[in-house]
Amino acid sequence: MAAQPHDSPHGRFRYGPWRGGPDPLAPPYDVRSAVDAIGREVLAGGGVREALQDLLRRGLSGRQGLDELRERIRRMRESARRRGDLAGTLDQVRAALDQALAEERDQLAAEPTDAARMAEMELATLPDDTAGAVRALSDYQWHSPQARQTYESIKDMLRREVLDAQFAGLKQALSGGDPETMQRVKDMLADLNALLAAHARGEDTTDQFRAFMDRHGEFFPEDPQDVDELIDALARRQAAAQRMMASLSPEQREQLAQLMSEALADPDLASQMSQLSDNLRALRPGLERGRPVGMQPGGPSLGYSEAVEAVSELADLESLERQLSQGYAGSTLDDVDVETLERRLGSAAAADVQALRQLERELERQGYLTQGEDGLRLTPRAVRRLGETALRRVFSHLDAAARGDHDEQRTGQADEPTGLTRPWVFGDELPIDAARTVGNALRRGGIRPGGVRLEVEDFEVIETERRTTAAVALCVDLSFSMVQEGRWGPMKQTALALSHLVETRFRQDALQVIGFNIAARRLSPVQLAEVEPEWVQGTNLQHALMLALRHVRRHPDAEPVVLVVTDGEPTAHLGPDGIPEFMWPPTSATLRATVAQVDELARYGATLNVFMLGEDPGLARFVDAVARRAAGRVFTPDVSRLGEYVVADYLRARRGRRSA
Repeated sequence: MAAQPHDSPHGRFRYGPWRGGPDPLAPPYDVRSAVDAIGREVLAGGGVREALQDLLRRGLSGRQGLDELRERIRRMRESARRRGDLAGTLDQVRAALDQALAEERDQLAAEPTDAARMAEMELATLPDDTAGAVRALSDYQWHSPQARQTYESIKDMLRREVLDAQFAGLKQALSGGDPETMQRVKDMLADLNALLAAHARGEDTTDQFRAFMDRHGEFFPEDPQDVDELIDALARRQAAAQRMMASLSPEQREQLAQLMSEALADPDLASQMSQLSDNLRALRPGLERGRPVGMQPGGPSLGYSEAVEAVSELADLESLERQLSQGYAGSTLDDVDVETLERRLGSAAAADVQALRQLERELERQGYLTQGEDGLRLTPRAVRRLGETALRRVFSHLDAAARGDHDEQRTGQADEPTGLTRPWVFGDELPIDAARTVGNALRRGGIRPGGVRLEVEDFEVIETERRTTAAVALCVDLSFSMVQEGRWGPMKQTALALSHLVETRFRQDALQVIGFNIAARRLSPVQLAEVEPEWVQGTNLQHALMLALRHVRRHPDAEPVVLVVTDGEPTAHLGPDGIPEFMWPPTSATLRATVAQVDELARYGATLNVFMLGEDPGLARFVDAVARRAAGRVFTPDVSRLGEYVVADYLRARRGRRSA
């Protein structure tokens, strides 16, 4: 826990729990809870990578997961698609043009001259399309000053829209039509193209960028911090403009392109804008350009710059939705554009994604996951954590009185420390824990001149428990029927709980987990946690018992215990050549081979107990016969209590040492 210092009477520091609000050193996630969540998925038969992805999608510790963030993005995307009509600029130009023509015709009707009649004929022959009419009127001699002003406002409006679409905020700066402001824009474009060209050549543009922003920063409300951020902002807006144009009908696209060309009739301005477009294409070739967006028809008319902004927002949302889905090959949380996410969903959403990124890295840094050739894998540390959780769950339901007390604490030659201590009581012969005893005296204030005074209540003893040695073989059925009937997860949890119990409480015992389907194989705890269902037919109990016998024989001084968890009668055995043979229904050869291994275990003196899952009549008859031959027992636990039965039976079986 985080701590804060306090002044002490001796001028030193002493530390205690943090009291200044939320712990500033606390991580934004609970790594152990994450391991448990991943473990539950893995123990149910899933892969590690899939389990981690499920955890990231759900979220952890009260933080939004990827699914919730993606759903918010989806709703925003649907709203953005209904923003308005992308071709609204054409409507606005058409309305202004109609107004100018009406004003001009009123003026011409009031003039009784031949020039007025010729002008009326010229207006009558204008092209029907908006762009063609605007272009045809570029050399027209207006009779109405008001009509001329209205027509000129069309070009000014288009110029502002084009520039604002590329540079956020320019439309307002250009709204007054001030020639001086336009010249400043041209100067900015010239400096910008020079900066981008230098950057493309690989030059150090740090000072040049700083000077550029000092001079022209008013045109960039995004406040980029370096050249790359500036390029990204401009390239995204250019790509959005091209996508907006691609989303129009061919007729609308052609007319709007002509109007844009008319708006940039100034040669200097047109040249600088063309050079800027080429620079951005070269510097950011990977941006999606020209792909139409799915805007819904209807809604208010949008100006050119508003339409580009709408498309830019929609493009951001589409990209974020794809990144958050993590549904493509090689996807990672590093793919998520956190800055764009913060811009669209706020700082809380960005913090949640950053926390999920940290969680993914922290699981590897703390040694719970490792990157192997075949992807993410659980580490032994993670498997120990899963075993600890599984064992805790077993003991929380285990009825000690009915199953046998696993906390046997009689003294004797085989006593071993449990890691726990308790206050000394009269008659205890357990070893004294000197460190805790002296610590108790110091906390009580037992410091005296010349040393520390100990009182009776200061003493603590080290708990020990009597140990017996056992060689345990746990044979678990890996056939696909275990998955189909929902027994796979409980089976793996049971095996991991028993493995953790042996590793932490009975370290002198030798446990071997053996998995079997068409053939049997030894499994380490990590392999057991990661083992996945295989679509193979066969339940080769004979091979599993063969490996179990080899294991217990390697420990001749230990109590031999063989535990079998299965849900089907034997349907496979090893042939004379060592190759598994499968047959359904079971053949007499398979049954004889399996019973022969049972007899071998019985002659060696091994305890053989079977935990039968399901209600297979054939299996019931077989295990009853096996139990009689091996003087063992048969359990038929509910699958949810399998762990309790297996652990309790192990504890009971290892109580007494095998007689010579």
